[in-house]
Amino acid sequence: MIQNAIPEEGKVILINKELHWTSFDVVKKIRNLLRIKKVGHAGTLDPLATGLLIVCIGKKTKQINQFMNWEKEYSGTLVIGKTTPSIDLETEINSEKSIEHIGKDDVISTSKKFIGKLMQTPPIYSALKKDGEPLYKKARKGEKVIVHPREVESREFEITNIDFPEIHFRLVCSKGFYVRSLVNDFGKDLGVGAYMSKLERTRIGGFKLEDALTIHEFRKSIEPPNS
Repeated sequence: MIQNAIPEEGKVILINKELHWTSFDVVKKIRNLLRIKKVGHAGTLDPLATGLLIVCIGKKTKQINQFMNWEKEYSGTLVIGKTTPSIDLETEINSEKSIEHIGKDDVISTSKKFIGKLMQTPPIYSALKKDGEPLYKKARKGEKVIVHPREVESREFEITNIDFPEIHFRLVCSKGFYVRSLVNDFGKDLGVGAYMSKLERTRIGGFKLEDALTIHEFRKSIEPPNS
């Protein structure tokens, strides 16, 4: 019954990925729920990030690369004055610096440097592969990996609230952009370091988070009535 409900041309499902789920966890869950093998996602979200994930079913998987090329929008929170190796809360804090000399004007002026085309080095703790293995696996094993910078684009970077040491932001960016790398570079530019404490993807192209379902909501939507 579930497979018959999938159109011949396939289907695009918008999922609101929850905290600690990997993008592959979502794909695996939907694959099991629908009992169909041809399922994929259009753009990885880190386990500690939440928000919009495009999942493609059947023939719609042919459009994954198209969706991945679309711009993304995020809202997030960074913490200045402390750093972690993973640039988020996956790893423990490994350095601390005073932020008493940092003012709101410093934050705003620094944010303006991160709009436009940027050379960005992807974080070691990422799903980017080198020699066929994700970088995060190499990082967890303590291997040293050289990652080369790449050109990306920050189309909008807005500071939405400042409550030191937390800085809240909204970002619109291109394909291949690593928000944690922006946070890392932002902290370096301020001279005190930073890590990301929260990230939510709110839009991919014309698809919006407000139209997405959690996995629980999706499961309920495909269950037969009175089940």
